[in-house]
Amino acid sequence: MLDGTLLAAVDLGSNSFRLEIGRYAAGHIERVQYFKEMVRQGAGLDEQGLLTPEAMQRGWDCLARFAERLAGFPAAHVRAVATQTLREARNSDVFIQRANQILGYPISIISGPEEARLIYQGAAHSLPPSDERRLVVDIGGRSTELILGQRYTSQRVASFPVGSVAWSMRYFPQGEFSKSALKTAQIAAQAVMEEAAHHFVPGSWDCAYGTSGTANAIADVLALHGGEPDVVTREQLYWLCDQLLAAGNASQLRLEGLKEERRAVIGGGVTVLCAVFDLLQINELRIASGALRQGLLRDMVQHEEFSDIRHRTIATLKERYQVDRTQAGRVQRTAATLFEQARRYAGATEPAQLQSSMLDWASQLHEIGCLISHTDHHHHGAYVLGHSDVPGFTQTELSHLAALVLAQRGKLRKVEPFLEDPQFALELLCLRLATLLCHARRDPALDQICLRDKTEKWSLKVSPGWVEQFPQSAYLLEEEVLAWLKTPYPFQFKQALSIAAK
Repeated sequence: MLDGTLLAAVDLGSNSFRLEIGRYAAGHIERVQYFKEMVRQGAGLDEQGLLTPEAMQRGWDCLARFAERLAGFPAAHVRAVATQTLREARNSDVFIQRANQILGYPISIISGPEEARLIYQGAAHSLPPSDERRLVVDIGGRSTELILGQRYTSQRVASFPVGSVAWSMRYFPQGEFSKSALKTAQIAAQAVMEEAAHHFVPGSWDCAYGTSGTANAIADVLALHGGEPDVVTREQLYWLCDQLLAAGNASQLRLEGLKEERRAVIGGGVTVLCAVFDLLQINELRIASGALRQGLLRDMVQHEEFSDIRHRTIATLKERYQVDRTQAGRVQRTAATLFEQARRYAGATEPAQLQSSMLDWASQLHEIGCLISHTDHHHHGAYVLGHSDVPGFTQTELSHLAALVLAQRGKLRKVEPFLEDPQFALELLCLRLATLLCHARRDPALDQICLRDKTEKWSLKVSPGWVEQFPQSAYLLEEEVLAWLKTPYPFQFKQALSIAAK
């Protein structure tokens, strides 16, 4: 990456939407601009788990303003992610579809563990180089992430549906503070995060760090009331609880350093942080300036490392589900060859790997469901991918992979919404053809096959004599032609006079 390159990270949080623009310089990222808007989308989830029209509109309006600043940024230099509220919302697809159009860049809903991994990257790069073992705590609007790591590597991550907005709405709906409400909120948060006590035990870290809005807001208040800057201690935290009780209501709370935008969610934030302190036996929490946005920027700088993370994830999944590596490699090579043939015929000039990563990974994982059932392995494989929290992948990417694995065989209507994307459709065709051509679990004669793509009208041509040599494969290809008749992408299969004459 060249010095001076501008990068942008967009964080669609439950409480606020943020845009950070950084400039890459000599291995570091210098902040150029930072925008934050209190959208409070997390407060817009109704009892049915649906985002209200008003909450969606607030988000769209904010993204329209962000889009003006991002105009002209290359797509590879912008990453936009959504977190817990859109993980929970049953109508998140409605919001994201329009949000993508407004922002002009794809927005990915990331899983809790992936959010935690990125948070640690941002925190670690904001701290001085050290071999200390770190615990990072990030309390957001509707989720709390806990991470153990050392240097720039996260070693254990966890995400819990507990946050300042959610807890304030549930336990302090009118902003009223009482001793019983504070105690109930803290006990409830500990109950949700109870398993953390077994995985984040005292002695497994040397220093604890807090990141993001809640920890920063509390540290700012404490520093202006006699505390050490950028530090939260157990004693100071319980002093703050006493201040909430003395005020009786958030509207009456008068604390120097408490921003007006934080007043409505301070009760939830304080009780969740108290729960973390007690559960993990923390005595002191230091503030790290980096979090999710900085982690996104670092991932763009370290693109090769990010890719390595995903490759390692694929290797781990193959091992865990005892994938036949020989067959996976065979299908992978065949699908990649067909994909490249189609691209070249269509006149594509950019490197294939920029487009075919999903196809490559789906090819390697197409049989992960076989450990559960050979008959319905595509259904089980799709379920595993669609419900996994794995490093390096967003939920959007995992849904894409799951859809490819699901539709590798059988009828295509089960992935009809995905077929609206021509790129996905071509990936799926190549995967289906590859599994078909490798059905005998031996390498197909790829030098006798050519896939052509002419404005999404596909044809597979085979050399003279191929049909007679491989009658079962030819029969399966004729069935494949019928499968695509019910889609917008006509597919033909025929024996050519000569494959060389392309």
